[in-house]
Amino acid sequence: MPWARPFDVRPLQLGRRLVEFLGPTGDAARQSLVALGFNSCSSLVAGAALGSVTGTFERFPGLLLMVPAAIGLRGNIFGALGNRLSTSIHAGTFHLSVRRESVLVQNVLASLSLTFGLSLLLAVIVKVVAVGFDVPDTIPLLDLALVSLLGGLIASVFVLGVTVALSIGAVRREWDLDNLVAPTVSTLGDVVTIPALVIATTALGHGTVTTVLGWVLVVLALATVAASVRAKLEVFSVILRESVPVLAVALVLSTLAGYAIERQLSVFTALPALLVLQPAFVSSAGSLGGILSSRVGTNLHLGLVQPEVRPSIEAQRDALLVLLIGLPVFLFNGVGAHVVARVLGHESPGLVMMVLATLIGGLAAVLFVIALAYYGTIAAWRVHLDPDTYGIPVVTASVDFVGVVALVVTVLALGIA
Repeated sequence: MPWARPFDVRPLQLGRRLVEFLGPTGDAARQSLVALGFNSCSSLVAGAALGSVTGTFERFPGLLLMVPAAIGLRGNIFGALGNRLSTSIHAGTFHLSVRRESVLVQNVLASLSLTFGLSLLLAVIVKVVAVGFDVPDTIPLLDLALVSLLGGLIASVFVLGVTVALSIGAVRREWDLDNLVAPTVSTLGDVVTIPALVIATTALGHGTVTTVLGWVLVVLALATVAASVRAKLEVFSVILRESVPVLAVALVLSTLAGYAIERQLSVFTALPALLVLQPAFVSSAGSLGGILSSRVGTNLHLGLVQPEVRPSIEAQRDALLVLLIGLPVFLFNGVGAHVVARVLGHESPGLVMMVLATLIGGLAAVLFVIALAYYGTIAAWRVHLDPDTYGIPVVTASVDFVGVVALVVTVLALGIA
C-alpha cells in the first residue's frame, strides 16, 4: 500500500481509512481514552498542587529544577517496568511468583535499585545545572539529596504498588497493559511526586537531625548501588545495564525543563491557570508517546512490526490512533485547567485562549513524540537493546523539555503573556 494512501484527504476516503485503521484497535482506543482521562484529571490536581506550593520553591531555591525530573523519573522507571511486564504477558512468559529468580521479582528489585541510585544522581545534576546556569542561593547538595531520596522513596512505594497491581489485573482480566501503563504511571508520577517532595522538605532546616538523615539516605543509596553491581541475577543486571545510561540522560533533559520553567516563572505566576495546565499538558503528551512506544515495542517482539524507516501499516495505524485520541485529551486539558483556575480564584487568559494554546502547543508536542516514539523504539531494537526499557524514558524525558518549550512558545506567539 502506498505511503500516502492511508492519509487521503478526501472526506469520504478519509472516513473509510479511519474506520479501517481504528476498527482493529477500537478496544485500544477506549482503554487509552479512559486511562488518559484519568491521567488528565489527576494531572490537573497536580497542577493545582504545584500552584499552591510556590512558597516552598521560594524558600528552597533550586528545588523547582528538580520537580520535572523527579516526576519524570517515577514515570520512566515504572513505565518501563510496566512495559517489560506487558511484553512478558503478551509473550506468555509472565508468571505470578515471589521467587527471587522470577521475572516479576527481578523487575521490581531493579526498579527499586534504579530509584535509589538515580534519585541521588538527580540531586547532583540539579546542583550542577543550578551552578552552571547561575541560579542564585541554591540549597546545599546534601539537602537536595535528602529531598530527592526521601521524596523519591515515598512516591515510588505508591507507583510501584499500582504498576504491579495493573500487571496482575492485566493477567487476570485480559487487559492490554500497553494502553494502561503509560497514562496511569504518568498520572501517579504527577500526583504523588509533588506532595512527596513537599513532605520531604519538612526534614530540612533541623540542624544535626537534617544532616544525619541526609547522610543516612546517601549511604543507603550508595550501598544499594554497590549491592546491585554485585548481584548475579541475569534479568536484574540487564535492566540496570540498559536503563542507567538512558535514564541519566533523561534526568538531564528533565532538569533543563525545570530550568525552562524557572526562567519563565513570571509568565506562569502572572497567569496561574498556565501553571495548573503545565503538568497535564506535558504528562498527556508523554503518555501518548508512551502508548505508541509501548505498542511498537510489543509488536516488534511479536514480529508484527519490522524496524523499518518507513513505518508499516500497523505502526501507521497506531500513530494515527495516538494523534486522534490526543485531540479530545488536550481539549479537556485546556478547559479543565481554566475551570480549576477559576474555582481556585486564579487568573486565566480566558477559555478560548486556553483551548487554543493547549491545542496548538499540544499538536506540536504530539507530532514530536510520535516521531520520537517510533524511531527511538526501532533504533533501540536495531542495536539490540530492549525497546521496553528505552522507549518511555526517551519519550517522557524529551517531552518534558520540548513540551514546556512548545507551551511557552505558543503562549507567547498568541500574545497571551
